[in-house]
Amino acid sequence: MAQSGVAGHRGRFVMGTLAGVSVCAMQGRVHLYEGHAPSDVVRGVRAMIALGAKTIVLTNAAGGIRKDLDPGDLMMIEDHLNLTGQSPLTGPNDDAIGPRFPALSDAYDPELRTLAQRVAKTQRLKLRSGIYAGLLGPAYETPAEVRMLRVLGADAVGMSTVLETIAARHMGARVLGISCVTNVAAGLSDTPPDHAEVQATAKIAEKRFRALLAGVIAGCAPAKRSKAKKGKR
Repeated sequence: MAQSGVAGHRGRFVMGTLAGVSVCAMQGRVHLYEGHAPSDVVRGVRAMIALGAKTIVLTNAAGGIRKDLDPGDLMMIEDHLNLTGQSPLTGPNDDAIGPRFPALSDAYDPELRTLAQRVAKTQRLKLRSGIYAGLLGPAYETPAEVRMLRVLGADAVGMSTVLETIAARHMGARVLGISCVTNVAAGLSDTPPDHAEVQATAKIAEKRFRALLAGVIAGCAPAKRSKAKKGKR
């Protein structure tokens, strides 16, 4: 397993239970911009699924592009733009893991998004939703690139998540993505993006973020999922 070298990413697995749900949490991740191959970037997600995980919750720090997204806001990912120029599925396909051409029409599971919205409403948390653009990094985007992303339909931008989502869906796992907007994208504020600002804003949003994730995980308990499906009928 590749070791992350980014500040704030401990690079370890933590396993246990929360609200009766078995959980494997990955503290930090590796990124393409660190020089890792796509297969290394998604190895943690693939390992969790191989261990039995059926649901993957991906979180990230992101720059807000849409005008109503402020630092500290939480944004549920509806869909993404993979602008890294790479894919974890490039090369020979292992049919035992997943199909050669996986569909990504619902890359971010609609049922999980509904659950997240319900949890946020119950907790009186503001949860935005939008499109996440994944870029290679590590440099922050230029103002011109941010304008391009806005035209393409992106609401937030970051340097992770998209490859992991593709790998998880390839293996048949459900995916929920939540971004913490930690800064305003380049050209949209008077100050340039800064990693220290990203970490500080994430810390401020930590309590709300943890409460939302705990509620989502509790909602994934088998008994609650079965009850929710019966209610839809």
